Amino acid sequence: MDIFYNPKAAGDVLIIPIKDGDRYTIRHENYGDVTKITDEQGDILGYNLFSASTYVDLNATGKIAMNESLLHQLKEAFTKNNLHDSLDFDLSSSFVVGYVKEKEQHENADKLSVCQVDTGDEQLQIVCGAPNVEAGQKVVVAKVGAVMPGGMKIKATELRGVPSNGMICSQKELGLPGAPEEKGIYVLDESYETGQPFEF
Repeated sequence: MDIFYNPKAAGDVLIIPIKDGDRYTIRHENYGDVTKITDEQGDILGYNLFSASTYVDLNATGKIAMNESLLHQLKEAFTKNNLHDSLDFDLSSSFVVGYVKEKEQHENADKLSVCQVDTGDEQLQIVCGAPNVEAGQKVVVAKVGAVMPGGMKIKATELRGVPSNGMICSQKELGLPGAPEEKGIYVLDESYETGQPFEF
């Protein structure tokens, strides 16, 4: 799970997105320095924490990976502002090392492959358009809910009628320095362990 802090652009506000919603039906409830954002069904879309630096130790800006320490500080900030939501966030990494167990040709698209990818704690079916994907590779997987460096959020979807849950990433999509221009996924070497978080 990622949170966002950009004091130069947005001021001393920590943005805590949880899920997407229709911007025309968004509701805001204020609890001191915390704004709770919900949709019209009452589902929580996220929170904004104002005067964030007085509550949370923020040593970085931009996209920040939530961890146990930050979560503890957020819970204390919410309590101080009389908001008692549970904040039971999944802190597992959104980007992990996956192992491509199987690759099959997509039945409705010549340039797409349907891959079964082991991510350590689960097996995901991912439709991939990269020409170099093969069974037996270790790859970087962006799980559903991951936010790419370019801002795109990964969602469960169907591609030409086949369910896809996640994305196998290229170096360019990950924003890695020196990424090759040619299309293709980032194939990792054997030193990586299936299921480990991928840091970049």
